[in-house]
Amino acid sequence: MKPTLFILAAGMGSRYGGLKQLDGLGPSGETIMDYSVYDALRAGFGKIVFVIRKDFEQEFREKIISKYEGHVPVEVVFQSIDKIPAGFTPNPERKKPWGTNHAVLMGKDAIKEPFGVINADDYYGADSFRILGDFLRSVENKKNCYCMIGFNIENTLSENGGVSRGLCEVDADGNLTGVKECHGIERKNGELIQVVEGEEVSFPEDANVSMNMWGFTPDYFDYSEKAFVKFLNESQNELKAEFYIPTVVNDLIQNGQIELKVLETPSKWFGVTYAADRPATVAQFQKLVDEGVYPTPLFK
Repeated sequence: MKPTLFILAAGMGSRYGGLKQLDGLGPSGETIMDYSVYDALRAGFGKIVFVIRKDFEQEFREKIISKYEGHVPVEVVFQSIDKIPAGFTPNPERKKPWGTNHAVLMGKDAIKEPFGVINADDYYGADSFRILGDFLRSVENKKNCYCMIGFNIENTLSENGGVSRGLCEVDADGNLTGVKECHGIERKNGELIQVVEGEEVSFPEDANVSMNMWGFTPDYFDYSEKAFVKFLNESQNELKAEFYIPTVVNDLIQNGQIELKVLETPSKWFGVTYAADRPATVAQFQKLVDEGVYPTPLFK
């Protein structure tokens, strides 16, 4: 069975100033998601599942999903505040769902095979999908066998401001031992820095970081359901509490329940963290098309 690609596309894109999931950045108006789908198909993925918000479903189907007809099966699931376990009631003042791992939980009924998880607004590169696809095929019918695609920090920086990345701790066997969320990472005066409690401190050169590109076997959904109940009980419905993938993964690793391989990719990330990133991203896609890496349009 071919693996599935699960694309997290429900975010607001607040720093970017709009729905960057639907922004046409390629020469023929392709979105970043289009390139991810194209690379995934070349890497042997057999189905695409999107998690989106219900309020832009029609626009999403018209602008995005319609392109893939005849190329790959596609399903859509929805993330919303009210999709929580029985017995819990959302804080009426809360406006947003609970983050990336809450989004992952929305795919439980649609995904029964090994699957990859990515952000909709990040370009990961063809090599990353090839590495992820090879791993997922190797764990078919297995449990507790996960992976994360690790990027060199230098390949993930923005020229227009600091970025948030997951700093990976890896043991001698290439297994993840923990992910630490770091913020405000950028190069200033030749030095790599991050912002910690409002202060600029050094960030390790050549660090291996997470770009939220994961590989899971379906048992991850069961772990996530249990972890979400624990999270809701502990957070007491705090307005800004977030249920992130690394939160769940770190707990599973610490409890010895899973093994998670860090698979390094040579690919260079780019995307639109900031509106000012857009021109450079458009130029990058044009360059890749000019070099013959991608056709335009991608899907005919």
